[in-house]
Amino acid sequence: MAALGSRTAGAVAALSAAAWFDFFLTRPYQTFDITASADIETAALLLAVGVMVSQLAARTRKLHIITVTDAAYLARIHRTADLVRSVHSADTVVDHVRTELTELLGLRACRFEYGTLTGRPPRLENDGSVTVGRHTRNPDTDGWPDGEIELRAYGNGHYLGRFLLTPGRGPVPTLRARLVAVTLADQTGAALDTSGPVRGW
Repeated sequence: MAALGSRTAGAVAALSAAAWFDFFLTRPYQTFDITASADIETAALLLAVGVMVSQLAARTRKLHIITVTDAAYLARIHRTADLVRSVHSADTVVDHVRTELTELLGLRACRFEYGTLTGRPPRLENDGSVTVGRHTRNPDTDGWPDGEIELRAYGNGHYLGRFLLTPGRGPVPTLRARLVAVTLADQTGAALDTSGPVRGW
């Protein structure tokens, strides 16, 4: 039950197992009365072991989900790194990263601007937080700010361009996803530093 559902479902299943053991297998039968000390110990052990197993199963399920998700994030980073090494066009890298960011962050739109900064939109920072003006905002608790959010790309410490992200209507991406997005922007900066300006974005 815990492997397929939740910790609560597993705990309820363990409680149910102990209750039905009492009802069907202890005297007096078909009642929830229990008098023999051995039967009480057995019911208590059945409940305790059931709860422990359900908690372990739920944790295993959660770790499996985290492992699969982290593997997908790592695959995105590796794909982009391979592309940066194998192509000599920053346009190709920017186009690829735009697609990756759109899928990773559940964006409605994503565009890239090369060159001088204009305006002061909210900015996705290296630690996954968002800066709005002089204030830092935690997307996990405060949600995305309104409008576009910039994600800057640097090469050798120099600003080279930025992605402008338009959040979708779904839930805010996890901190891990936002940190992967920052890494993808850094890889774009490396490509721009090597290949020069992007044309047509």
